[in-house]
Order: sequence, then C-alpha cells, then structure tokens
Amino acid sequence: MQKPFYQLNQTRDVIRQFTPNWFTMTMGTGVVALILPEFPFAHELLWALGTALWQFNALLFCAFSVLYILRWLIYPHEARQIFSHSSMALFLGAIPMGLATVINGFLKYGIALYGDVAVQIAQNLWYLDATLAVLIGIIVPFFMFSQQQHELQTMTAMWLLPIVACEVAATSGGLLLAHLPAGQEAIGILFASYVLWGMSVLPAFGILSILMLRLALHQLPSKELAITGWLALGPIGTGALALLVLGTQAPQVLAFIQMQQLGVFFQNAGIVASFILLGFGIWWFAIAILTTLKHVATDLPFNLGWWGLTFPLGVLNLAVLNLGHQIHCRCR
Repeated sequence: MQKPFYQLNQTRDVIRQFTPNWFTMTMGTGVVALILPEFPFAHELLWALGTALWQFNALLFCAFSVLYILRWLIYPHEARQIFSHSSMALFLGAIPMGLATVINGFLKYGIALYGDVAVQIAQNLWYLDATLAVLIGIIVPFFMFSQQQHELQTMTAMWLLPIVACEVAATSGGLLLAHLPAGQEAIGILFASYVLWGMSVLPAFGILSILMLRLALHQLPSKELAITGWLALGPIGTGALALLVLGTQAPQVLAFIQMQQLGVFFQNAGIVASFILLGFGIWWFAIAILTTLKHVATDLPFNLGWWGLTFPLGVLNLAVLNLGHQIHCRCR
C-alpha cells in the first residue's frame, strides 16, 4: 500500500536535515559498550549488557549511514555545503570514529556470537575506516584553511574531531592484529597504524596548544560550549591506548621479519609514552572539571554536546585499564 503523501514528505525531511553530528551518539554508545567488560569487577551481566549495547550501536550506525548516504544521493548540492560550514564539517570525523567502535565490538563480542567471520568483517571494515579517517583528516582541515571562516576567539576543542579519527583507526588496527596471523598483511597494518597515529596525535597536540592560547586570551567558552573542554581528553587517551595495543602486538608481528627486538622496543616505548600522555590527560581532566564546575555554579544547559562526556572519558579509561593490565602482567 502506498504511503500517504505527508508521510513521504516527513521521511524526505528527515533525510534532508540529517547531519553527521548524530554519529557522535554511536561514538559514545560504542565506547560504553566496549568498556563495560574491562573493569576488574566485570562479570557475565556486564558482558551481556555490553554485547546488547554494541549490537544496538551497530544498528544505530547502519541507520545513520543509510540516512546520510541518502542525503548525498537525493540532495547532493545541499550535502556538499557541509565543507564550507565552519562547525558542522568538523563532525565528519565522527563517522569513522563511530565505525571504529563497531569494528572493535566485532573483535570483542562478535567472535563469540558469529565465529571467525567476525574477524573477517572487522578486517574489511578497518580498511574502510582507515581510508575514511585519512580522507576526512586531510580534506576537512584543508577546507578550514581555504574556505571556512574561523576566529581564535570562537575556537573550541571540536577542532579535534576530524583529526582524532586517524588515531582511533590506529587503535582498531592494534586490536585487529591480535586476531591475525603474523605475515605481510599484519606487518602492513602495524606500520600503517603507527603512521595513522602520527597523522593524528601530532596535529592534535598542535590544536591543543592553540586552544590553550585561546583560553588564556579569551577566557572560558560560553556555557553552551562548556562541555567541549572534555573533548581534549580524546586524543590524549586514544593516543596512549593506540601505543599500548600496538606495542603489545609489535614483537610477535615483527618476529615474522626477524625484527622482534624492534617490536620489544615499540612495546616498552609505548608503555613509557602512555605514562607521559596520561600525565597530560590528568592535567586536562582537572581543567575540564574546574571549567564545568564554574559553569554549574551559574548555569549549564543540557544539549547534544554533552556526548563529549562519554567518548573522551571512555578512551581515557580504556588507556588506564590497559596500562594497568600490562604492568600487572609484567609484575607477576
């Protein structure tokens, strides 16, 4: 039976108005699903809850992807305008980061549910995720430099969004290596992940330096943007986590080409560097708390931007838990 005309119009309006900032929901939901079984007190209930939450997040990502693809197909002229939008373009980085949580879920929960095919799915999706992360990480900053209008006074930590996607993909690469046999492909993924880390963490720290200058010169952001300060924990936490998971896999992967000692160096350097990064994370965590408390004392309105309390805090916690696990294993 044909749909009433008003229902068709409503559906087209949803497609027409859909923007990539909705993918931040999959980032937050996904990282919560991934972190639930990692706590020392985790048991079967948290594993089941994490599995259900990951499955819901995967469906959510698929639904958002269909809507956004349809927007490009039906309204291509309007969809292209995102590259000239100074704030909405930044959220394109949420697409590969949301996809990364789905990939990591396949590796954590999917193997028990679907068998070895989950690894193959994750492997194929990782190549797509890495490609999207690189393209967005280059194209969006280029349009920021060439077409968009930005001012230091209006800058926020949202500038990090298109940049951080590469290091999130690097983390997924490290997790994927744990399920792949040592070989040429594994070596390629390992080194590609380190390159992705460099493409992300170094520009991200450049942005953080500028952000600190902006805060010193123009004070704290407005109450509507107060939560954006927590986003800075994203590249710090993910940067540490990527080094830890890549370092764990490096010795066995590089042993395939008789470079195991280099892999051991990567592993040890990852632990040391993660301590340094997490130290910076503690500093920024304190600044974010003080900023939030200052706005709470007056007024802190709820908005969609509060998702910034989930993904950055989630990856920071994952880094701390992973570091603790590695240190504990070495101390035994």
